Amino acid sequence: MQNERSKRSIRTKTAELLRNMLHTIDANSAAEAAAAGALSARERIAALLDPDTFTEIGAYRCRRSAEDELEGVICGYGSLGGRLVFCFAQEFGRKKGAFDDVQADKIEELYAMACRNGAPVIGIFDSAGAVVYDGVSALAGYGRVMGCVSRASGIIPQIAVLPGICAGSAAAIAAMFDFAVTVKGRTQLYVNPPFLVDEEAGTAEFAAENGLAAFAAEHEYAAFDFVRTLAGLLPQNNAEGTVLINTKDDLNRRVDPDTLMADPHYDMAALAAMITDGGALTELYGAYAPEMLTALAPMGGRVVGLVANRPAVRDGVISVGAARKAARFIRFCDCFRIPLVMLVDSVGLDLSAEAERSPYAGELGRMASAYISASCAKVTVVVGAAYGAAYTLMGSKSLGADVAFALERAAISVLPPDASVAFLWNDRIAGDTPAEARAELENEWRAMCATPADAALRGEIDDIIPSSQLRQRICAALEMLSAKTDLPLTRRHANLPL
Repeated sequence: MQNERSKRSIRTKTAELLRNMLHTIDANSAAEAAAAGALSARERIAALLDPDTFTEIGAYRCRRSAEDELEGVICGYGSLGGRLVFCFAQEFGRKKGAFDDVQADKIEELYAMACRNGAPVIGIFDSAGAVVYDGVSALAGYGRVMGCVSRASGIIPQIAVLPGICAGSAAAIAAMFDFAVTVKGRTQLYVNPPFLVDEEAGTAEFAAENGLAAFAAEHEYAAFDFVRTLAGLLPQNNAEGTVLINTKDDLNRRVDPDTLMADPHYDMAALAAMITDGGALTELYGAYAPEMLTALAPMGGRVVGLVANRPAVRDGVISVGAARKAARFIRFCDCFRIPLVMLVDSVGLDLSAEAERSPYAGELGRMASAYISASCAKVTVVVGAAYGAAYTLMGSKSLGADVAFALERAAISVLPPDASVAFLWNDRIAGDTPAEARAELENEWRAMCATPADAALRGEIDDIIPSSQLRQRICAALEMLSAKTDLPLTRRHANLPL
């Protein structure tokens, strides 16, 4: 009996010592982070998750190389907007968040739990790199984490937050996540140190402009606010289906985009906000290839993925970057069965030597393949110009759109009116004012050969609609497609006639 009391006393003292050690380490980490003008890992988790919902796992795991040092990553689960999420945060205050095989073990365990429970993973990266003395075991740890991220891709959403250093193999891991969020003035995202390649590389702005980050926040709290908004628009996993949101906005609300679109270089984001529920629009990758708009937004009470040309930037051309951006976003939406809404207003492809020097055809092919293979609900509306390959690539019926509309003001043609006139009607330009004659012929071409009527007659456009019905018709199509499935329906037997 005396021995049992002694053992219990030892266990109690040990637990108390561990708690005190953890408290001391966290206090030191928070002080170190505050001195650098940053947040500690626990403060970041607290800023992200719902209050008092975080439960840590593996809290007392120590480094194999130094058993008196806790591992440099905090892992656990909690609530985000009332829904379960799993989260890991590297703690820079613990030996600069140095990565080793034990950190890989903790992250692996976290991923196993997340996949079993079908819940998203949010990773907060802030580490100076691997423990050099660990050698190949640290390198293997990076590989194991890459395996976790890859196997979870398309099953659960994954969001990376980069409020500090994310270098080398860690940068590759963050790039494998569905979305990455950077912090201006704090993010250092690079494979090779910037002083070896380019001092402008690695910043939050650089990552956003090159498509590595979906959003560059002004500060850490803004980054976590954005993640909360983004996570609320995503399903828990690929089996949950479309996220439904309570909306007080009338599905049949009429809109008036004509005033906005009177300027040929109008803001497509403003048009998109006009037709979404309450004007809500969460744009992603806005700094990368801005001629293409990709965003998540509620429409008719369900979250959709919006892909749209942006006429205000380069007339909405489908550039190399625009094609790559659209393809990846379309692919993501299809992974989680998020309906796609395509808004088309583009003069066509990028006619530049720079585009031809890049793998342009390959990127266009990937964009087409992503849309063709997508089995989610797909609705397309030609709201303005749809010239040449832009009409085909931006969700045409021939590419697999379930429903395709065109506004009465839309213009669909193989070539833009100016190119069509120059190619086919150049001999008709005569008189003392050739510029005026050319303008008249271009207007004639628009009226005769570029209306959506021809596409509708051939079944490539389902209906030509007035602009005031833009929101109403999209919402109705999404409602109709809400039960869409790519699996064939089966029957027990046929019914007999009377």
